[in-house]
Amino acid sequence: MSNQESKSEAIVELVGVTKVYRTGAVETHALRGMDLVVKRGEFVALWGPSGSGKSTALNLVGALDTPSGGTVKLEGRDLGELSSRALARLRRDRIGFVFQSYNLIPVLTAYENAESVMALQGVSQKEREERVMKLLADVGLAGMEHRRPHELSGGQQQRVAVARAIASRPAVVLADEPTANLDSVTSEKLLDMMARLNAEQGITFVFSTHDPRVMKYARRLVGLVDGRVDTDVVKEQGAEA
Repeated sequence: MSNQESKSEAIVELVGVTKVYRTGAVETHALRGMDLVVKRGEFVALWGPSGSGKSTALNLVGALDTPSGGTVKLEGRDLGELSSRALARLRRDRIGFVFQSYNLIPVLTAYENAESVMALQGVSQKEREERVMKLLADVGLAGMEHRRPHELSGGQQQRVAVARAIASRPAVVLADEPTANLDSVTSEKLLDMMARLNAEQGITFVFSTHDPRVMKYARRLVGLVDGRVDTDVVKEQGAEA
C-alpha cells in the first residue's frame, strides 16, 4: 500500500447510526442517524454540548456499546457482524483508549500499566520493555517507570494512559474528554504531546470533548447537535478554532 493510499484509508465509518437508551417507558435518543468517516492519520475532535452524542459515538466506535441501528465499521470490519470474542480481540489489538478518569490499575507501576495491553497480546518481554521505555520517555516520564498512580500527578497519570493506549500499536486512539480533570497548563502539555505523536507517527486520534483547548489542537472539528453531525470542518494548517 502506498503512503497516499494509506493516508486516505478509512479507519472509522458510521453510517446511519442510531442509539436509543431505554429506562422503563422512557426513551432517550442519543444518536439520530449519524454519518461519519475518519481516515488514517487524522486528529479529530467530536464536540458539542452535554447530550449531543459525542461520548456515545466514541463508545460505539470502541465496541464498548452496540448501536440501535445503522452500521459501525473499524478498518472496514462491520462491528455488528463480530462475535463477542472477536470484539474483545479488536478492542485489545486495534483500539487504544484514553479516559478522563485515567483508568490506571492502582497496584501497578507506570511501566506495568503501559505494558499491560501488550502482555495480553503476547508481545515478548524484550519488545515490551523496548516499547514501554521509549514511550514513557516520549511522553516525558523517563525515570518515573516504577511509580504507582498515587505517586503521580493527574497529568502524569494521563500521560501513562496515553502511553498504554499507543503501546499496542492500535489503528485508532479514542480519547473521551481526556482533559476534563486537568488544569490548563497540564492540558496544553498533554495535547501538544498527542499532536506530536499524530504528526510524527501518524497515529489516528478521535476525541470527544467540549474543551476549547482540544478544539484548538484538532485538525478536524465535527460538531454534534442532538445526535447528528451538524458541522464538519477541516482546519487549514496553522489555523486555530
